[in-house]
Amino acid sequence: MKDFELKYGCNPNQKPAKIFMENGKELPIEVLNGRPGYINFLDAFNGWQLVKELKEATGLPAATSFKHVSPAGAAVGTPMSDVLKKIYWVDDLGELTPLASAYARARGADRMSSFGDFIALSDVCDVCTANLIKREVSDGVIAPGYEPEALEILKAKKKGNYNVIKIDSSYVPEPIERKQVYGITFEQGRNEIRIDDSLLENIVTANKDLPQNIKDDMKIALITLKYTQSNSVCYVKDGQAIGIGAGQQSRVHCTRLAGSKADNWMLRQCPKVLDLQFVDGLGRADRDNAIDNYIGDEYMDVLSEGAWQRIFKVKPEVFTAEEKREWLSKMDGAVLGSDAFFPFSDNVERAKKSGVKYIVQPGGSVRDDLVIECADKYNMVMVCNGVRLFHH
Repeated sequence: MKDFELKYGCNPNQKPAKIFMENGKELPIEVLNGRPGYINFLDAFNGWQLVKELKEATGLPAATSFKHVSPAGAAVGTPMSDVLKKIYWVDDLGELTPLASAYARARGADRMSSFGDFIALSDVCDVCTANLIKREVSDGVIAPGYEPEALEILKAKKKGNYNVIKIDSSYVPEPIERKQVYGITFEQGRNEIRIDDSLLENIVTANKDLPQNIKDDMKIALITLKYTQSNSVCYVKDGQAIGIGAGQQSRVHCTRLAGSKADNWMLRQCPKVLDLQFVDGLGRADRDNAIDNYIGDEYMDVLSEGAWQRIFKVKPEVFTAEEKREWLSKMDGAVLGSDAFFPFSDNVERAKKSGVKYIVQPGGSVRDDLVIECADKYNMVMVCNGVRLFHH
């Protein structure tokens, strides 16, 4: 297959549309089911690169949940606590395979953003992972292969229209990449920077204690940022992204956005949220929406008279700001990665509020000394790796 005709481009009025290889070679993919669209393929190819690099960097199966050309979540396949299984709605599935665990983590960190995602898997999709995907609202999946039973499970999704793409894992793209904007062709060398431990040696803070598990989390943050629309910031904890701020013009707004998502991830683990009693038959997406409102500033949208009865069996008490602050104070040891330098120390101040103890960023700001001083104030460990990871 040298080209693949698309129904339309980014929008229905953008026709004709197709993907193809400029060098005339075969596309490195097989569409096993469905008819992926323009944005689907953008998410699929960016997501595949991300999980491929996560697997290479950590040695663990990896998954990502992509939406509109940025990851909503990314993770590697490590075991989950009972609390995480519950907040990710997978506590009824029994023991998960490492690949299924990776996707549960990637999907679960920010379920609001992951709704209707495109999935990328680093390994052959197994039956356990397919059964997890089966029950989520998703547009499609890309992987290097599928177990026969897993493929049949996926092909039955969305009334037989679920997009399933197989990619050649040995495919190596050309070193030069091109795209057009306003009829003008842009050309650049691919971003082939390898994210490994060698990028984490320049520790600029007084605290230089950087254990290997934190180095792995830093690599997860940097690889995630490499495929996130810039400006971007990523919070990581225990092998998974827990908050991604993408596409903001101001870096501190990236840090705030990602921090608020990391806070939500933490708040969902509070017993007050875990003990919410939903009415029978309420779907996972509706429960996600209700929890997001309940832990946010718009809590009366789900607690007002006439509203709560449609969602909860028992009316929950208000989750007060004081209770939320107390619970969030338990968050510690998170990693924060940034795709470019911090121009001001306000980013460090905001990161501290979400339990960040480790930071990796390029450095190079004229105010680096003030940023490092702020990190030292909180006994953080900061790495300046000298590598910018803009992605557009």
